[in-house]
Amino acid sequence: MRRLEMVFAAIVTALAAFVAVEARSARVYSAYLGGAVSSGIVTSNEDSATKRPADAPLVEEVASARDVEAIRRTLREGSQGTYIGELLLQRDSALARWPDRRVRPLRVWVQPSSSVADFSVMYPDLVRAAFDEWMSTGIPLGFSFVLDSSKADVHVTWIDRFDEQISGKTLWAHDDDWWIVEANIVLAVHHRGGEPLDSSAVSAIALHEVGHLIGLDHTQDAANIMTPRVRVKELSPADRATARLIYTVPPGKLK
Repeated sequence: MRRLEMVFAAIVTALAAFVAVEARSARVYSAYLGGAVSSGIVTSNEDSATKRPADAPLVEEVASARDVEAIRRTLREGSQGTYIGELLLQRDSALARWPDRRVRPLRVWVQPSSSVADFSVMYPDLVRAAFDEWMSTGIPLGFSFVLDSSKADVHVTWIDRFDEQISGKTLWAHDDDWWIVEANIVLAVHHRGGEPLDSSAVSAIALHEVGHLIGLDHTQDAANIMTPRVRVKELSPADRATARLIYTVPPGKLK
């Protein structure tokens, strides 16, 4: 009888440990990353202003123990031509990113239609093109587009307009180790004042929001797609370099 009690106690202990590990891995924290300011988008009404690169860095397997000093050194040595410093300042010296998903791409569902006035059937294609453009930077993420929203890791939906002075919003969640585990993007069809966004603006806003989705934050340099008031229509060298840099290190706090 004593032996059975010991075996039962061991089983209960193992189950408790399993539940604790499962609870920790499922724990996520919602994070809001502000969207592009619609009034700053260059549209047709205003004055105009998928291959992986051979030199793109590869992400090594992450060791079980993070070497913070080595991560800092990697970021410092690769910082030229990036805005990694601004990103770390805004995040209180923390980085968030997705795990490598080359072999098993992130599944993206883009809302294919909307009853919102002025919605164009071209808009979903512009969003998919934005994902492809970020993938072409060489980051270790692949994106595949699915028709079933219930099977997606990422959802992109449309609304009429935001109450705030923005035209897009990204929400993501990360686990305790700062790996991003899920994300959603909401895009507006109209400026806050009611004017419709044209295809050029939608494309730029989608690029900006996908940048947030992969782990980037704002930079004050208006030459980049990740500036709060988006005035460009394509990724800059600094946008590409910053995305590649954060995917050379594991995520987490650096202080």
